[in-house]
Amino acid sequence: MPQFKEVSTQSGLHPKPAGLVLQYGTAGFRTNAKQLDHIMFRMGLLATLRSKKTKATIGVMVTASHNPEEDNGVKLVDPMGEMVTPTWEGYATQLANAEQEDLLAALQDIIEKEAIHMSQEANVFVGKDTRSSSASLSQAVLDGVSALGGHSKDYGLVTTPQLHYMVCCQNTQCKYGEATVEGYYKKLCQAFIQLTKNASNCTDDQKHLTVDGANGIGALKVREMESQLKKELHISLFNDGSEGKLNHQCGADFVKVQQKPPTGIKMNPGERCCSFDGDADRIIYYYTDSEGKFHLLDGDKIATLISTYLKELLTQAGLDLEIAVVQTAYANGSSTNYLENTMKVIVRCTKTGVKHLHHAAQEFDIGVYFEANGHGTVLFSKAAEEKIQQLAENSNINDERKRAALLLQNTVNVINQTVGDAISDMLLIEAILAIKGMTIQQWDAIYSDLPNRQLKVKVSDRRVIDTTDAERRAVSPAGLQEAIDSLVKNYREARSFVRPSGTEDVVRVYAEAETQESADALARDVSLAVYRLAGGVGGEPKPLH
Repeated sequence: MPQFKEVSTQSGLHPKPAGLVLQYGTAGFRTNAKQLDHIMFRMGLLATLRSKKTKATIGVMVTASHNPEEDNGVKLVDPMGEMVTPTWEGYATQLANAEQEDLLAALQDIIEKEAIHMSQEANVFVGKDTRSSSASLSQAVLDGVSALGGHSKDYGLVTTPQLHYMVCCQNTQCKYGEATVEGYYKKLCQAFIQLTKNASNCTDDQKHLTVDGANGIGALKVREMESQLKKELHISLFNDGSEGKLNHQCGADFVKVQQKPPTGIKMNPGERCCSFDGDADRIIYYYTDSEGKFHLLDGDKIATLISTYLKELLTQAGLDLEIAVVQTAYANGSSTNYLENTMKVIVRCTKTGVKHLHHAAQEFDIGVYFEANGHGTVLFSKAAEEKIQQLAENSNINDERKRAALLLQNTVNVINQTVGDAISDMLLIEAILAIKGMTIQQWDAIYSDLPNRQLKVKVSDRRVIDTTDAERRAVSPAGLQEAIDSLVKNYREARSFVRPSGTEDVVRVYAEAETQESADALARDVSLAVYRLAGGVGGEPKPLH
């Protein structure tokens, strides 16, 4: 095949270290940047094949999200801005691990399996984050695309959600929006400004938000967008990348795990603060109270705020649309209880991992999904969007219904439905708080989290643990679930589950109960059961206190 001649020549410039094996996981490929040059070239090849197969534009994002600065990674974006399909994740792994001399055979294998017409035109959008390694690695992707005769558009520095957005815009013939960074700011900011017109007399204090940009791409993009917010939101930006290290003691992951504010940020008691992660696809909120105590509002709290707001608007608009919140087993029991029993919202539980949540959210008219780590968004079905649109344009309805319909319409436009997006989620949360005239303390008080604890148990082989019921029950090894059930009975308002890690030989244990002591004790009891029944290695789990 003549087009392989160029692949052969170019791949010599991006050689694979012999014996190196990497796996395409939920987050694509992610490892030390020095090991990724050949991977990037080959993902350029794969994206070109995927584009020919789908007859659509495909995205390639160079980022390692919340990982340390010396790492990098890459993930592919499918035509509607969603993650690439599992079959193609398999091809990515296969292509990445083919030794230098087997690369052409591996390509040929994918072309034959997928019956790809190589004469079909291919288009690939490429974006990168602010890591020092991203420039040369994204160039390797572009080399891969051109080696197979594909067309590429290099967006340069963008957040991961922005690239997902561009791909979706391009493949909907710009019905979703304009496939430029300016188009993205314009759509989101205009919707935000329309929403905040419904906020009665907001003071400048209430419009103020402190943002931790994780010293990453999100900080740059907030700076670019600021002027378009027309002073409806006053942002104080910290960790903006001018001096600190990416994700080092800052960012959403650090704040969530350490349960404390990031370094390099000035916080006054009661002030709203939020943190993005390194590629701006996660967000979490927090504040300190008058006693200096730190309060975290994670993905569960965000999903609750958004779904409550949407449910109220649907009622006011008189729209009969089914709204659901999709959670994982890690969602705090208090949030599930509040949503089901107080708000009467459907709650669906899925396996851990964004793609499972996204998929489940698509089954409803409106699906709100957030992982506890702050990654999430809202999906509206085509039918739901049409009903909202029709109502907003209907001149024969009363003022209350009209107002609610217009709010819903602008809410749809402020949301990036392709993927979790810190900037879009921030604007949505800020608009909701303004419209409802709510402080962060009032939002936090909607429900109180049950104390919880997460532990890890080292095992010789994590595959001995098999789960069911969205990872909430263990089916093997024998006797483990019975042991967990009887341990849970010893504590009030308690629950616990175990699941194998996706990346290392450890079993993750989650426990929650009425008090922190109980949650800690239950987590340790369950860890001990896992250690004894599932082949624990090293010393027995010790008491936490």
